[in-house]
Amino acid sequence: MKKALKVIISGGGTGGHIFPALSIANAIKERFSDAEILFVGAEGRMEMEKVPAAGYRIIGLPISGFDRKNLLRNIPVLFRLLRSMIIAYFSIRRFHPDIAIGVGGYASAPTLRMASLMGIPTIIQEQNSYAGVTNKMLAKKASKICVAYPNMERFFPAEKIVVTGNPVRKDVLDIEGKRDEAIAFFGLDKSKKTLLVLGGSLGARTINNSVKAGIKMIQEDTDVQVIWQCGKFYYDEMSSLSELKKSKNIHLCAFISRMDLAYAAADMIISRAGAGSISEFCLLHKPVILVPSPNVAEDHQTVNAQSLTKVKAAIMVADVSAENSLVDIALTTLHDEGRLKELSENITKMALPDSANKIVDEVVSIVEKREL
Repeated sequence: MKKALKVIISGGGTGGHIFPALSIANAIKERFSDAEILFVGAEGRMEMEKVPAAGYRIIGLPISGFDRKNLLRNIPVLFRLLRSMIIAYFSIRRFHPDIAIGVGGYASAPTLRMASLMGIPTIIQEQNSYAGVTNKMLAKKASKICVAYPNMERFFPAEKIVVTGNPVRKDVLDIEGKRDEAIAFFGLDKSKKTLLVLGGSLGARTINNSVKAGIKMIQEDTDVQVIWQCGKFYYDEMSSLSELKKSKNIHLCAFISRMDLAYAAADMIISRAGAGSISEFCLLHKPVILVPSPNVAEDHQTVNAQSLTKVKAAIMVADVSAENSLVDIALTTLHDEGRLKELSENITKMALPDSANKIVDEVVSIVEKREL
């Protein structure tokens, strides 16, 4: 590299986009300490808080998503998109990046589109097994497309695809030798199987209602204990349940501050099927039951989950049937050592480690070719 590397990373909206973005930024800084990194996010979204907290500068765009049900509501959205394109233009012109990376989310579209128009090479990091409309559009001008699943040539030009996996949070993967610490942290019984239930930091209503419906079944299983992250929006409702107050084997929390310890304690996990979460489970070798959210674009969480279930690397329970069957399936599986071993072995085969550094390799290759 002839000069200090300058990189724009754009996207966000959810942890599933922000954590990979920060992982890529950290990997760049580890390799090139003098690198300059500028984030571009969407005003009012969580990246505007998380990115500065991680020590990086961020610019916010006044962009929002399109309303696919009511087209008339998109008139102000188009004006915000135009303003976002203008802000992206001047931000890129001032920063003068060597490359722009899009990780998904509202801000990535105007940023990468403008970067391409200005002759800046771009990389797309597609986290899901079903590509979104924005990334399919941006792929036409992208130099490389970094993916986490096979068969993505149905969405993108095959010659641009690089299988890197999804960058994940390093701190939550550090679970080796932490089981005893985890048992003490959550006040668990080390002789019992532990089920970790995750609905994200905000919570997932279907998963919460499913556990609520199965509380009696959990109470009656004296060999199982549950760590239940219900999310801050649902904590008051769930903590007031009379049945829960009688349960000694259910540990309810709004948010888990030490996810590494939760993973270390878990014998099995129940979760939504976000791409980032799945990547973590693969690297952790943890048996998992996935309950895909139906409230996402192109139903991509179902496609994510199916990519694991077809090779017996996970169990999928449909959102519509979870309340009636999820807890029963979870408890049955927890007592089946052969099934747990099979799930663990198969999900391990899906793991793609060191993803952030693989993406940095692509960044370096593209930038060095431009300098020749």
